[in-house]
Amino acid sequence: MSQHPVIQELFDRPIERKLWVAPMAGVTDRPFRTLCKYFGAGHAVSEMMTADKTLRMSKKSLYRANFDGEIAPISAQIAGSDPAELAEAARYQVANGAQIVDINMGCPAKKVCNKLAGSALLKDEDLVARILDTVVAAVDVPVTLKTRLGYLNGHENILRVAKRAEEAGIAALSLHGRTREDMYLNTARYSLIKEVKSLLTIPVIANGDIDTPEKAKYVLDYTGADAVMIGRAAQGRPWIFREMGHYLKTGEHLAAPSITEVRDVLLGHLSELYGFYGEYSGCRISRKHIAWYTKGLRSSNEFRQNMYKVESTADQFKVVEDYFNNLLEHGQIMSDVQVDQVNLLETK
Repeated sequence: MSQHPVIQELFDRPIERKLWVAPMAGVTDRPFRTLCKYFGAGHAVSEMMTADKTLRMSKKSLYRANFDGEIAPISAQIAGSDPAELAEAARYQVANGAQIVDINMGCPAKKVCNKLAGSALLKDEDLVARILDTVVAAVDVPVTLKTRLGYLNGHENILRVAKRAEEAGIAALSLHGRTREDMYLNTARYSLIKEVKSLLTIPVIANGDIDTPEKAKYVLDYTGADAVMIGRAAQGRPWIFREMGHYLKTGEHLAAPSITEVRDVLLGHLSELYGFYGEYSGCRISRKHIAWYTKGLRSSNEFRQNMYKVESTADQFKVVEDYFNNLLEHGQIMSDVQVDQVNLLETK
């Protein structure tokens, strides 16, 4: 099957660039996608945007649809359950600058599934088919699909859904190796991803539990997938793409980033978030990112409890900077628990 040039270019890249950023609501905004691409991510899909046009001009939707200055190709993910609404949303995002439209049939969140969107769509294969056909026909850019193995364990229907997606003209399939019932529990099942890859001629991207360089290589080798998609493992650790890319290319590990680099990356990330969201939202949205970056560092729990109370971006930036500078001044970076674990290993 011939591929659209935009899709072909994504998969013609060297192996270390076949690392994608998974779309995560409230996380993969433009500043985060840009940062991950800086560290070597080959592609990033936007946060999920509702197809409900009455919500299109909401503050949250406008932030999610902001692609200004983003590194191409721009991929906009849409979510909903009505084929006509999704087609209109796809056309809107293309007019807004999207070069790829991604359909969400994977989100397991209750508030999404209660509207029969996200992974709840997998319960109705006829509706899935209508959505795929309608959206693909609505735009002249490639349409991709993000989905799961099925809705319920024991009723996995991904082989039928994947084949129907290819028949509809879907350009690439990203597959999370869990059902909706699993949510994020249990372990991702790569064997079904491998089956899907052997069934299709379009590119398949494997997703789920890929959190180390070794795991990225294993999943690529075992499933035969054309790329892997990293989500939660990149939270507070955007350099994971650099580490994975280096390992895929050389078979060797990079040294962990220094505390100075972690500080500088975080402060740079905060500056981008402040500029993107403004004073009020910028301060509040930054809190979760600060928590992720500082997890496991010395006295980080006490630091976070104090940081959460800060109400301005200037004060937040300063307490973060002071925390890291204090770590550097006193030398010990790991938490007491981590130090105890290391000492225990050294005495064995």
